[in-house]
Amino acid sequence: YDISIPIPVLYDVVGDIAQRLEREGLYRPGDASRPVKLVCGYGHIGDGNLHLNIVADSFQDRVTRVFEPFVYEWVASHHGSISAEHGIGQMKRNYLRYSKSPAMIAYMRRIKDMFDPHGILSPGKVL
Repeated sequence: YDISIPIPVLYDVVGDIAQRLEREGLYRPGDASRPVKLVCGYGHIGDGNLHLNIVADSFQDRVTRVFEPFVYEWVASHHGSISAEHGIGQMKRNYLRYSKSPAMIAYMRRIKDMFDPHGILSPGKVL
């Protein structure tokens, strides 16, 4: 996840996600028997951009359901953005509303259309 949040709470989301996964029995630091092996974040402290990583043996819907849409709700509650630098592709399309208003989304589409009127740049992606 590539999120941006205010610098004073930059790393708090990592601990909150880890606790949520622990409560569900999916993660415990150092416990290799759990599906989630590591919850960590790294980023650009100067601009509030955090790359949140949930490392697991394999993709599992039950793991994702524990932190999605929680991570987006967390970001919204701290007035952040669900996509700090990588745009909105297909996976985040339904979550854009957590950090952008309908009016802002419309403006973003208009800007994309202005630069890519034929939809040939990143086809199928929102922004």
